[in-house]
Amino acid sequence: MPLNIVVCIKQIIDPETPMSQFAIDPRTKRQAPGNNPLVISPYDANALEVAIQLKEKQGAKVTAISVGGATTTTALRSALSMGADEAILVNDPFLAGSDQRGIAHALAKTICKAGAYDLILTGCESGDWADRAVPAFLAEELEIGYVGYVTRIEVRDGQVIVRRVVEDGYELIEAKIPFLAAISSDETNTARYAKLRDIMTAAKKMIPVWKAADLGLDPERIGLGAARAAITDVYIPVKESKCEMIEGNTPEEKAATLAAKLRELKLI
Repeated sequence: MPLNIVVCIKQIIDPETPMSQFAIDPRTKRQAPGNNPLVISPYDANALEVAIQLKEKQGAKVTAISVGGATTTTALRSALSMGADEAILVNDPFLAGSDQRGIAHALAKTICKAGAYDLILTGCESGDWADRAVPAFLAEELEIGYVGYVTRIEVRDGQVIVRRVVEDGYELIEAKIPFLAAISSDETNTARYAKLRDIMTAAKKMIPVWKAADLGLDPERIGLGAARAAITDVYIPVKESKCEMIEGNTPEEKAATLAAKLRELKLI
């Protein structure tokens, strides 16, 4: 039987965007997209590549799921153009301000509503906030096994063998499906570029949009009021530099003046 693989993706501002073009929304304490390009979070793209390779190797149905606003369809269409078979968007104002547990709750309900699943893949962390909690909360919600920082996966005889990065190398872990793996980057899972024909095909595909009511989400677990952690402030660091010329008639005098200045600043 072909595998049913679900890949959870997040749309973020392109991490390659220059810092000068970033802005913070003072109301939401989040990055303001502005006119900056939006992309699939890099590790999520690695997870998608792993899913597509499994599909090509042994057959699978790949479904991309995302929780986000209306513009998130851009990321989902990118997933379709790369090789995902279906895509689902969860978009509801009640989800605004949800913490990691709330997002995991929404993803879990979406996955269950979408149908049978064997393997769930996510990125090991988000490319904007470097958040690593959602995969673990999602596995807990679904009551399935979970391993993070996975770079390679094999599936055979109802089991997965995952290669996980550790400090001094890697380890191989075997587990039963259904199973959730958070994917890290590796030379074998660099996200592919979509072909023009596939991009055009993906543009015509229907992407269903599900609401909180469609999923039966617990209102006590989603939204800003249910969040257990609050962002009190976010700011873009301001870097300042100052140049001071060292005076002196001879190299020796300049060296002595420089040494005195460095001692004054407690740098030596």
